[in-house]
Amino acid sequence: MRALFSYGIAFLILVLAGIWLGTGTLVMGGNGPGKGERPIISVIEGEEHGPIATQLAESGVLAEHKTEHAVDPHLTIAQRNEQQLGANTQLQSVRTSTYVAKPMPIEVPLRGRTRAKASVSAVAETAGVVDTVHVTKGQNVAVGDLLCTLDQGTRAAAVAQAKAGLEQANASLAQAQSDFDTNAELRQKGLAAPNTARQLEVALSAAKAAISSAQAGLDNAQAELDRTEVRAKVAGVVEDPLATAGSMLGMGQPCATIVQLDPMVFIGQVPEARIGLAKLDLPAKISTITGQEVNGKVTFISSTADPATRSFPVEIEMPNAGGAIRDGITATATVNMGTAPAHLLPQSVLTLNDDGVLGVSSVVDNVVKFLPVTIASDTREGVWVLGLPVSVDVITVGQEYVTDGQTVDATNVPAEATNVTAS
Repeated sequence: MRALFSYGIAFLILVLAGIWLGTGTLVMGGNGPGKGERPIISVIEGEEHGPIATQLAESGVLAEHKTEHAVDPHLTIAQRNEQQLGANTQLQSVRTSTYVAKPMPIEVPLRGRTRAKASVSAVAETAGVVDTVHVTKGQNVAVGDLLCTLDQGTRAAAVAQAKAGLEQANASLAQAQSDFDTNAELRQKGLAAPNTARQLEVALSAAKAAISSAQAGLDNAQAELDRTEVRAKVAGVVEDPLATAGSMLGMGQPCATIVQLDPMVFIGQVPEARIGLAKLDLPAKISTITGQEVNGKVTFISSTADPATRSFPVEIEMPNAGGAIRDGITATATVNMGTAPAHLLPQSVLTLNDDGVLGVSSVVDNVVKFLPVTIASDTREGVWVLGLPVSVDVITVGQEYVTDGQTVDATNVPAEATNVTAS
């Protein structure tokens, strides 16, 4: 009896275990997620929804087989891990500032030298021996100052003779005028024949012509005498060559050379890439190697490039009161050629991408976008760059930790606050 009881209990346990397994799920690998899971009773019956499986399902004892998955079954394991990591990782926080394009002054630096406005030779207009030299080298002279005096020779006597001839002509004119007037009165009274007037009119005209000739002779003699005094035609500084007393000067030979230092001229070269911006009367600032600074303006732009440097010579005229700036001094000039739209950025926002291209990291709809730039000018206030949109949100803090195309958590702050923080 005891053995029969034991076998009965074992059989009952076996039946209950079979029922419990029949209500479970069989998982078969190799078919992908959700495709290898089937109820055990369906395997036994050989079909998906047999009568026993249906009866067990209606009674609520058959395990429900759900094939819904949180992960797309078509993703690879690496893609699932990346998706899960992205869902669990917090977005990188960055700080941005909005920068708007501003007019950037286009300043072109030039290297060159100073040059006197002109170097004028005060030449003798007549030949003669130098009697006196009234100036010395390095002396400042004004227009009309006496430089040299030549020996007058017979020129003074010629002037005196011409004056005497003019006085004689005046006397002859007075006599001819008196004779004409007397004849006119006599003809009016009928005491002189009418045909006598013609002869007196001819004599009066000849007397007037003699006056003109005598005056011209006096003017020529006086001009020849005045030519013995060589005077400055321009203001400046006396330089070599300078005549010496007792030397013979021919017509056209210099008594002295005057270097005109006011205004002074700066001579430089404009690169061919910037020549299209060059215009006359553009303002410029000139700094000499001796520490002098003065403002000027462009007065000449060459139409022909230097064949060696492919640059165009220009001249900038500047005031030089008192001749403080000397001729031939090395100098630099900064020419303001107008403005162009650009962005003034802190130097700290500039970065390089993986290809070594210089640019800035911006944020568009919370996505990082790398924008290449070209540096136009580097100033104390920041770096002027070209190549950006009119308005752009530039990452000012955290650009080292993000990549192009990455989604970030961006916080925008005013550009002024960014500059204060960076300084």
